[in-house]
Amino acid sequence: MNIHLHANATTTPKIRQYIQASNQSVPQLADELGVSEDTIRRWRRRDGVADGSHTPHRLQTTLAPAQEAVVVELRKTLLLPLDDLLVVIREFIHPEVSRSSLDRCLRRHGVSNLKALMPQEAGTQTPVKTFKNYAPGFVHVDVKYLPQMPDEDQRT
Repeated sequence: MNIHLHANATTTPKIRQYIQASNQSVPQLADELGVSEDTIRRWRRRDGVADGSHTPHRLQTTLAPAQEAVVVELRKTLLLPLDDLLVVIREFIHPEVSRSSLDRCLRRHGVSNLKALMPQEAGTQTPVKTFKNYAPGFVHVDVKYLPQMPDEDQRT
C-alpha cells in the first residue's frame, strides 16, 4: 500500500485513526504521540484520516473573467509578444496588472506559446528528399565495397 503524505505531516493515517478512536485527553495524547495539542484537536474534528488538498480553492488573479477573455482574444488576433501585450493591457484594460500575472493568465488559457499561434503557411517548405532528382531513364545505385583484407594487395 503506497501512502502519499504531505511533506510536513507529523502523523500517519494509522496514528490519526488512533487519535480519533482514543478516549484520552488532548494533552495526554499530545505527550504520548509527540505532536501538538492543536494537531490532536484538528484530527478529532475531521471525519477521515486522509490528507486534505493543499491547493487554493480560488485563484488569486487581478483580472476579472471578462477581462481575461479580452486578453486571450487580443493575444490570438494581434499575436503580440508578452511585453507588448502587457503595455496594451495596462493602457486599456487594467493598469495594475503585472507581467507575471499576465503570463499565468495566458498559460492558463493555452495561448502562451506565440509560435504555436502563428498561422502555418502551406507549401513554403519543400520536403526533404533522400535521393537526387535524375532525368527519366537513370537509376540510382549505391555501391558498397568490401573491406580490403590484410593479405590482399587491392580491392576486387
